[in-house]
Amino acid sequence: MGGKWKALILWALQTGAMRFGELKRSVPGLSERVLIAQLKEMEASGLVHREVFHQVPPKVEYSLTELGHSLITALLPLGEWGEKNMARIEAIARRAQPRS
Repeated sequence: MGGKWKALILWALQTGAMRFGELKRSVPGLSERVLIAQLKEMEASGLVHREVFHQVPPKVEYSLTELGHSLITALLPLGEWGEKNMARIEAIARRAQPRS
């Protein structure tokens, strides 16, 4: 679960299955290349399920596995902490930025 993107991707998927484009829009700042790599790693780890629908045009959806849902349960307190302290964290980050 290393890196900053995996938790955000899992968080986005907690609402249900998403197509690649939807997922990319749900995580601002995440490049397509990184999203592809992260999804492959999480699929290999058993956290994310990739379902291919054989139709024209091709359709692929990503969803959480049972293991992925259990990880979301573990991440909930961290997400709540982040929401509760977001203003404070942003204020500290603004003060730390160099002034031009």
